Amino acid sequence: MPGGCSWGPAAVDGRLRLARLALVLLGWVSSSSLPSSASSSTSSASFPASAASAQPPLPGGCPQPCECSEAARTVKCVNRNLTEVPADLPHYVRNLFLTGNQLAVLPAGAFARRPPLAELAALNLSGSRLEEVRAGAFEHLPGLRQLDLSHNPLAELSPFAFSGGNASVAAPSPLVELILNHIVPPADPAEWQNRSFEGMVAAALRAGQALRGLRRLELASNHLLYLPRDLLAQLPGLRHLDLRNNSLVSLTYMSFLNLTHLESLHLEDNALKVLHNGTLAELQSLPHVRVFLDNNPWVCDCHMADMVTWLKETEVVQGKARLTCAFPEKMRSRVLLELHSSDLDCDPLLPPSLQTSYVFLGIVLALIGAIFLLVLYLNRKGIKKWMHNIRDACRDHMEGYHYRYEINADPRLTNLSSNSDV
Repeated sequence: MPGGCSWGPAAVDGRLRLARLALVLLGWVSSSSLPSSASSSTSSASFPASAASAQPPLPGGCPQPCECSEAARTVKCVNRNLTEVPADLPHYVRNLFLTGNQLAVLPAGAFARRPPLAELAALNLSGSRLEEVRAGAFEHLPGLRQLDLSHNPLAELSPFAFSGGNASVAAPSPLVELILNHIVPPADPAEWQNRSFEGMVAAALRAGQALRGLRRLELASNHLLYLPRDLLAQLPGLRHLDLRNNSLVSLTYMSFLNLTHLESLHLEDNALKVLHNGTLAELQSLPHVRVFLDNNPWVCDCHMADMVTWLKETEVVQGKARLTCAFPEKMRSRVLLELHSSDLDCDPLLPPSLQTSYVFLGIVLALIGAIFLLVLYLNRKGIKKWMHNIRDACRDHMEGYHYRYEINADPRLTNLSSNSDV
């Protein structure tokens, strides 16, 4: 049409041929590039596998039996039956869980890595059948703040487990929280090597003041019978002490004087019978402490008077209105805060079984005495005759001595006896 733009048949055919040619060229290019990219991707995928088999993974990787979260900086190797600490832990790990394994022994430098695990702050080794923790086991962990060794049959805890091989020259441990709850006794008693758990823990806590920065110590459910005198001597920064569910009978030999920062002291579910004046004065001198004393078998006799007075005046004990007497029987379930000095006496406190034993012994002795008297009564005539015979024999013997004395004393009888042969 005149004055308009129109395409003829030839022009249209030319454009179609050009489009087809472009499509063919694009198809050829894509078909040639795809195999090369696929081959390169397969080769690159196979390379790490071969490299992984030839050398350990990079520090940023995740150990094969573990689960890792780089966003949360957490590695969990739980219930994997591991016999040693994985060597290829990622460098970013901050929280490491190694619970439920078969570690048995934690050697020196068990967590030494290059580069070091500088970010590791919380380490949980509970329930991993640990029997021995050697000196320097936690070296090269400069950021370690929390350590949990609970539910392990620890038979040997090195005094230098937290301070390195030589506590005198090693840097203090960065630990802030140490959890040693429910340490299971070994199956073989000989594994204790004539060492008590109390002494073993005390040696590790006071070695070289390595744990002077410790703020929380948990020793619950360990059947502790006593606390060594210097157990807490090297822990001046301690703020929380958990001793609940043990078998502590007394705190007489325990000193809290240096724990000026102590905020909570848990003594629930022990075997405490009374707190003596020295302990009461020490607890009262701590400015921030809160003491928990529930579920102890308090003996409400005359020795309890000072403690009752102290409880009525102090605000240190939490829940003190719940404390009740356990012995003697007449005072059972009486609230300590409601007691008066007239209620507290020192009558002999014997268990019912022991009282029964003494009564039975008295009855037996009385019966024996009665039988003895009966035998004497039935044989009174024979006994009387026997006593008369003894008396007569003694009298005859004395008369013989008297006769000889008279002969020796008379000089006429002496001369007669000497001239009797004339």
